[in-house]
Amino acid sequence: MYVVIAGGGKVGRYIAVDLIADGHDVTIIEAIEDRCEALLRDHDLLVIHGDACDVRYLEQARVERADVFVATTHDDDVNFVACQLARTSFSVPRAVSRVNSPRNEELFTRMHIEAVATTTLISRLIREELTVGELVHLSTLRGGKVNLVEVDIPHDAPPATQTLAQMSMPQESVIVCVFRGADETVIPHGAVTLEPGDQVIALTTPELEEDLRMAVLEGRSA
Repeated sequence: MYVVIAGGGKVGRYIAVDLIADGHDVTIIEAIEDRCEALLRDHDLLVIHGDACDVRYLEQARVERADVFVATTHDDDVNFVACQLARTSFSVPRAVSRVNSPRNEELFTRMHIEAVATTTLISRLIREELTVGELVHLSTLRGGKVNLVEVDIPHDAPPATQTLAQMSMPQESVIVCVFRGADETVIPHGAVTLEPGDQVIALTTPELEEDLRMAVLEGRSA
């Protein structure tokens, strides 16, 4: 996979290092010369000194070849323009952007830019921890229509009396995998039973989350 990153600060640099470690090709476009020199000195990647909102530097980065364009600067305007150029002028199939102000998140999403707002994520985690209890959101998919969630079965819960095939799971919900103990991953099938201490990863709709939680914790739908 080829990824172009606009912004070589801490966020952009960490993303680049992770991707390179996984064997992907990465180019960073960075406007500050000192950062460019540090990136070239410390990491094995292509760094372009320039403005990611300028088509000339996007062309130098061969953005038309990119599978993903990522904008990580502190300026939402820069991130938005750079992502829009990548999508409209270079037909990049996927644009992901850091969003520094949560009020801009809707605009990015409306323009088909995958927006990541740190403040929104932290607030969501806090709210969900306080209101949902054993059910933790891992990700929201398909524009909020499907949630990937984790349900933790308490260690002091009674032993299971039903297999997965016997449980009354809510419709449009499916258990993806079960983490058991320190290093065991259970791929679910009908004969599996859920044990105390299991971490259950499941897909469901927002409306059925509580039904799913009850089904997992009590062996029946709510």
